[in-house]
Amino acid sequence: MPQGAIPGLHHVTSICSDPQANLDFYAGCLGQRLVKKTVNFDAPDTYHLYYGDTAGSPGTLMTFFPFTDAGPGRAGPGMASAVAYAVPGQSFEGWMERLALAAVDFDGPVERFGARMLLLRDADGAPVELIETEASGEALAGLHSVTLWEADPDVTARVLTEHFGYSAAGGETTGGVERLRFVAQGAGRGSVIDIIRSDAPTLPRSGAGTIHQVAFRAESDEVQLDWHDRLASAGFDVTPVIDRQYFNAVYFREPGGVLFEIATDPPGFAVDEAPEALGSGLKLPAQYEPIRDRLERVLPELRPVR
Repeated sequence: MPQGAIPGLHHVTSICSDPQANLDFYAGCLGQRLVKKTVNFDAPDTYHLYYGDTAGSPGTLMTFFPFTDAGPGRAGPGMASAVAYAVPGQSFEGWMERLALAAVDFDGPVERFGARMLLLRDADGAPVELIETEASGEALAGLHSVTLWEADPDVTARVLTEHFGYSAAGGETTGGVERLRFVAQGAGRGSVIDIIRSDAPTLPRSGAGTIHQVAFRAESDEVQLDWHDRLASAGFDVTPVIDRQYFNAVYFREPGGVLFEIATDPPGFAVDEAPEALGSGLKLPAQYEPIRDRLERVLPELRPVR
């Protein structure tokens, strides 16, 4: 991978409503591990739930802010509109059977860029895509891609290609929706970003079932600081480094309006729980430990997934 290129996605953060329904879908239906149960560092009366592979590896992570009183959101221009998981080709039919046996509605399979794809929706109606890949195994193989909905794809495409080191990988138009694909040089987990342009008269609205931010990987703190300085020098309004306990983060909005984050791989999720116990307890940052009792009273109890 060329020096100074983004290797792919770190995680995607979305808004949901009922945390139990969210847990049942992502840990139950999709078989992801709840690798961390903590709180929104800016609103500690709300959970922050992290799902991923068994270790919570970068490139496998979906995270959620469950605002129980959130109204339904609606994706539109200037928002990320869908997330996709990679499905090993050998288990694609098995996933269709699994979903059917669980009475989970899905559309497809249809083809996108030559690969079969299923579309299902989580408990808040958010689109979740399962895309066939060359990965091996039975379980989902981490994130495949995120779709960004842009009024002007060109300005966002330049961020990906000129700053992040992505390569343009062609386009498709289906049902009046133009889709452009961009691939990170590493071509590993979460290496794909799709950008769509649609003429549908849609007014975007943040809320349950919408994506809040898209986080890209930085392999170390030093690499992240380099990204911070390079983006600031290019005129982007980048935040200072913020400690998120399991990674450090910087944020900026790309020209189309989507909130981008660059998150570090270290230190990871085993800093406050043993690897075999990830997600088993409520973990709080130091500033909220003095109010643990109050938070445990107000946060809804989560039942283990059967």
